[in-house]
Amino acid sequence: MTRSEGCGPGTTVRIAIVTYPGMTALDAIGPYEVLRFAPGAEIRFVWHEPGPIMTDSGVLVLGATHSFDETPAPEILLVPGGPGSAAAAVDDALLAWLRRAHQNTVWTTSVCTGALVLAAAGLLDGRPATTHWLAQPALRALGADARPDERIVRDGRITTAAGVSAGIDLALWLVGEVFGAEQAQTAQLIIEYDPQPPYDAGHVGKASRAVRLAATAQQARTVVEPGNFGEFARLSAAVPQLAWRSAIRRVRARGKVLRRPAT
Repeated sequence: MTRSEGCGPGTTVRIAIVTYPGMTALDAIGPYEVLRFAPGAEIRFVWHEPGPIMTDSGVLVLGATHSFDETPAPEILLVPGGPGSAAAAVDDALLAWLRRAHQNTVWTTSVCTGALVLAAAGLLDGRPATTHWLAQPALRALGADARPDERIVRDGRITTAAGVSAGIDLALWLVGEVFGAEQAQTAQLIIEYDPQPPYDAGHVGKASRAVRLAATAQQARTVVEPGNFGEFARLSAAVPQLAWRSAIRRVRARGKVLRRPAT
């Protein structure tokens, strides 16, 4: 769906943002703050059922507004990341809904480790994609063609964004694709998105070795603090299981499952 395909006045564009326990709030709220200014945008925060969703901080609570069953065919689908993506990536009901919804989406997207959830659903097999810098090996293990040096990667109807703040860039790109560059720039001005950070360590290729080690240690710590999801500790521990599930799914999809000989 682009501006040339009829996104004019009065057109409703259904946008589904997946929520789940342990998600990173900015992965969803950053894109939301951009997308909500698009004309005709109907945004839903979706989960198994409506209700409160505890984010990865253990303090901030978001609300799922609609269930998967109530949201069968969004035009735009967005999966945020966070430590809770490990559990989301083995949630069979969520994965089944993603596969169904993707059949009719105009854009299927992810932010940060939300790409691992898309990969677990089989939507990134052999496709170029990106995710948080620490999760690039996991993305590769799940069958995607990981692109660690790219902030946004588009392949057909699927677009993935790097870690956390890249979700804002993704949303601006989406608005430009669907509603036109002027509307995207209007949204950018409304939220005054004019990054001028005091430091230049926002990509692993720019950060010093000391900063990389500190960031890795902080996100990979294994001790779960009170009210905290342990950052990427749980996600890292889940990668082998996710990789096995992904490998078995890909083999089955190729019809190479061994069968008992006929007797």
